Amino acid sequence: MGRTRRNLRVWLASASLLASASLIVAWGVMRSAIAGELNAKESLLGALAPEWEVGTWINSRPLTLKELHGKVVLIRWWTGPGCPYCSASAPILRELDKRYRKTGLVVIGFYHPKSEGPVNGSAVGELAKNLGMDFPIAVDAEWKTLNRYLLDQFPDAPFTSVSFLIDREGIIRYIHPGGTITDAEGKDLENRLLLLIGSSKS
Repeated sequence: MGRTRRNLRVWLASASLLASASLIVAWGVMRSAIAGELNAKESLLGALAPEWEVGTWINSRPLTLKELHGKVVLIRWWTGPGCPYCSASAPILRELDKRYRKTGLVVIGFYHPKSEGPVNGSAVGELAKNLGMDFPIAVDAEWKTLNRYLLDQFPDAPFTSVSFLIDREGIIRYIHPGGTITDAEGKDLENRLLLLIGSSKS
């Protein structure tokens, strides 16, 4: 009887591991499909990035995309508190900003609230500080800029924590589909922005 129970426990543990592995694989396939669909949309990839419309800035004076012409721009929508994707991706964004800020990269975090009511700028600033986001933060309170970049053309996007990489001429060159930026995706993103940084001199 004891051996039977042990065998049952081993079987259940194995089944649980297989189920978890299957979910991980399925999740990866789904995210790859989303990324492919986003990057394949002619209306997004290769298009001129829209100007953003935000009223509140943190860690920076107000910026416009027009004045950043000649820079490589990485924008990432985030929210919080309690967003696991944002907290997991923040270190990669912070490291890219630290490494390449002086060589032509501008990282901007677009905060988009998911709760009703007015946005408290001080609270957003504290959230950004807790995540180590010391680069410019724009508050996209009514999702106007998120709609322009993504949701007007891709309303069924499963994530809103999307990222756009924009070249020195203001053209969208890469889109991360949202969710966590994994280590592998972070390395891929770094390679892509290095190509854009090295494509011309600022």
